[in-house]
Amino acid sequence: MNPDTQLSTLPALRHLGDLADRHPAIVIDTREQSPLPITRLPIVRAGLYSGDYSVAGLESLFAVERKSIADLVGCCAGSNRERFEHELHRLRGYRFKRLLIIGQRGEVEQKHYRSTITPAAVMGSLAAFEIRYDIPAVWADTPEAGAALVERWAWYFARQQVESLNDLFRKSAISTPMPSGLVNG
Repeated sequence: MNPDTQLSTLPALRHLGDLADRHPAIVIDTREQSPLPITRLPIVRAGLYSGDYSVAGLESLFAVERKSIADLVGCCAGSNRERFEHELHRLRGYRFKRLLIIGQRGEVEQKHYRSTITPAAVMGSLAAFEIRYDIPAVWADTPEAGAALVERWAWYFARQQVESLNDLFRKSAISTPMPSGLVNG
């Protein structure tokens, strides 16, 4: 094949070893008023289409929606429920998605919140959300515990993406003919 008609290598992968000491950055949505205390990974504040937390560069694949007990209860009734279900619907296409609830399940079950909605209705709504929108709900007792979960999920998800790309390029390193029509131009 003529060297002038070959595709050039992908610049981002030319020096993949340069990424060895890098960490994924957590993106915190600009609308998040009291962000979780992320301490082990770098953070970036930016507007997110869905969710409150993501990974820089993977915003269309990874999303964590964070709710306090009061927020969760508020999202189970009335117009807030409709808005929240719309948000959960947008998360359906994400490869990794979680509903992170900061607080203890017992706080809901024992009705340690201000609302007329019953604990059974809140827990039933939560179960329906998990099934309807394919989004696991995870409880974290404290904001610090929630931050640790987001950091761990982000790190492992980013690592999996890098490993998948490495596998892709290792497999394509086998000498194969360049398909016609795929040339610089």
